[in-house]
Amino acid sequence: MMHRNTVEFVVHGKYALFSDPITRVGGEKLSYQIPTYQALKGILESVYWKPTFIWYIDEARVMNKIQTQSKGIRPICYKPLKKNGNLVLNDLAYYTYLKDVCYHVRAHFEWNENRPELAYDRNEHKHHNIAKRMIERGGRRDIFIGTRECQAYVEPCTFGEGEGFYDSYGELSFGVMVHGFDYPDETGKDEMSVRLWKSAKMDNGYIKFPLPHDESQEIVRRFIRPMKAKIFEDKVNFLGLEEPEFTVILAESGAES
Repeated sequence: MMHRNTVEFVVHGKYALFSDPITRVGGEKLSYQIPTYQALKGILESVYWKPTFIWYIDEARVMNKIQTQSKGIRPICYKPLKKNGNLVLNDLAYYTYLKDVCYHVRAHFEWNENRPELAYDRNEHKHHNIAKRMIERGGRRDIFIGTRECQAYVEPCTFGEGEGFYDSYGELSFGVMVHGFDYPDETGKDEMSVRLWKSAKMDNGYIKFPLPHDESQEIVRRFIRPMKAKIFEDKVNFLGLEEPEFTVILAESGAES
């Protein structure tokens, strides 16, 4: 289903890391084979985001062959140890990344009903056009795929266009995956929880994500900890209708003299 405020873009980079939490207990990191819903949502929020609305990832397409590469990493020790009289500040771990990744993404936004104080900022034309403009410019903030060291690039695209490696591959199942996180500003609850996707799969390269509010049995939630939603105040930490991009769009459309 196509929404009126749908955006489509391609994100690509040398490496990606969608960490499977099961592998992180011993300090190692192993990537899932496909991107998580939360990682793609994070990319779009780096492109353009306001607390007025919530991005929803509808679908993704894996364009390149799934490949992995392991690297020896020297992460900082949480508890430095003494060895031969010297303080050891770094540990040794192996991270397994996805290599040479490229994904097509289709998404849309909906108003955040848990932010009634920002109702005056619900201008669909404004946010949709700014989002498309930011995709053309490569995003407002740095783009990375899954983790900070995996820098990436965002460009506009026509979703489904072009040849992908898995176009005629059939269905691939990936079992249980982390889907994403529920935050209080999006759910209205004073808690943070994790969502698990019980039967993640890819069909001919396409991944159709269940949405966070999906009432089917695909999504399972687990409570993590109590959390309060951030408070946004007009002209303090929120610009609303006065943001520079909106003025530019109005000027270009002739709506502002």
